[in-house]
Amino acid sequence: MERRHFIQQAFMTGAALSISKMGFSAIYNGGDFPVVRVPEAQRKFKSKAVERLIADIKKDIGNKEIAWLFENCFPNTLDTTVEFEIIDGKPDTYVITGDIDAMWLRDSSAQVWPYLPLTKHDKDLQQLIRGVIHRQAKCIILDPYANAFYKDTSKISEWKETDITEMKPGIHERKWEIDSLCYPIRLAHGYWKETGDTSAFDGEFVQAMHLIIKTFQEQQRFNGKGPYSFQRKTAWATDGVPMAGYGYPARPNGLICSMFRPSDDATIFPYLVPSNLFALVSLKQMQEMGAAIPAMKSLVSPAAALATTVERALKNNAIIKHPKYGNIYAYEVNGFGSYNLMDDANVPSLLSLPYLGAVKQNDAIYQNTRRYIWSEDNPFFFKGESAEGIGGPHIGLDMIWPMSIVMKGLTSSNEAEIKWCLETLQKTHGNTGFMHESFHKNDPSNFTRKWFAWANTIFGEFVWKVYQEKPTLLS
Repeated sequence: MERRHFIQQAFMTGAALSISKMGFSAIYNGGDFPVVRVPEAQRKFKSKAVERLIADIKKDIGNKEIAWLFENCFPNTLDTTVEFEIIDGKPDTYVITGDIDAMWLRDSSAQVWPYLPLTKHDKDLQQLIRGVIHRQAKCIILDPYANAFYKDTSKISEWKETDITEMKPGIHERKWEIDSLCYPIRLAHGYWKETGDTSAFDGEFVQAMHLIIKTFQEQQRFNGKGPYSFQRKTAWATDGVPMAGYGYPARPNGLICSMFRPSDDATIFPYLVPSNLFALVSLKQMQEMGAAIPAMKSLVSPAAALATTVERALKNNAIIKHPKYGNIYAYEVNGFGSYNLMDDANVPSLLSLPYLGAVKQNDAIYQNTRRYIWSEDNPFFFKGESAEGIGGPHIGLDMIWPMSIVMKGLTSSNEAEIKWCLETLQKTHGNTGFMHESFHKNDPSNFTRKWFAWANTIFGEFVWKVYQEKPTLLS
């Protein structure tokens, strides 16, 4: 897969080369920072509103390193990952994740989400995001069980020879993840709330929404296993699904089965709690849109019925009593009484539930869960010489995901905690000026994915939130 090298190139010229040899601290203390953002002439999309925000933050905050990181990270999705055009008279935006040339429904939604408040000041940016909504509807109609797609609908996946599933042209990967269908609803709902524009919600979009409801119902598995199965010829256990590709048994109870987590790793128990909570939020958002937008009226009744079933099942199955932390949310359950206690850095996670609108930040069960997952009782919480945070099986042990530290900050109202998150992210970017997928708990220079736009953009979202609500923490 093609990877961009503009970060490396930026450090291999002139002063940047000497900086890389002597370490960044000397330059940082002097207040001078290397230019690592992709050159303006090479940027995929330019937003005046985004540039004004960057200029304001650079001017207004005292922490110049955070300002520099914001300038690099917040526009990274627009700078490097979007391809915009008009197709059949409608805006169409293809969004890659960064170093993988494919569009994940989850990542593409999350990558453009932080720009929504700026659309009122930038109609071109609004049209770009409307194009994402149109493209996602086409992807869902192509295959609601797929998680990642190509721009070229005739392209054959690199996984074609290894994956045992119904792989159509135009699909990069076909890992069934509940959140892949939740994120487009979240984006559409957020876009509508921010702009009042309903032009994106045409017949194709409504068809995609009905297909989402149908897919969720199939994966409740009240009437058999459903049409989806997945196996992969691989030695990496979390890339395949056991039991002939249908996963370990789950007793039907109203929850939706998910064969994979937001990390693209296979679930252990099929009822993935944070993703079911996210689905409940999404179904209620669909109801709200259907009640207000005539073109979506047909969605109200089926979305409401499904939401009622999922909500009841969550109340009966998602919460367990921990001997140390009290009532907490399990990460996965199976309906037979078994559960998996952990959290993963990828969103939706248990940590992220208030961010997604699934629970209130001060909810007692969430706060108990939060204490559990940010502790060494969580098997994927790692604490080392450089930082502490949550990772997951996707990269392996001792690798902290910056996204977990960002999410800790986004879901906190404690100033000391938010400040710690900012300081930790500031000192663990591995001397690159960007966020990464993960870094080693003892060595931030040992990181994965130099070009991971979701991590960059959500970091920018966090800084902007602090700038608006608690600016003294950026002084």
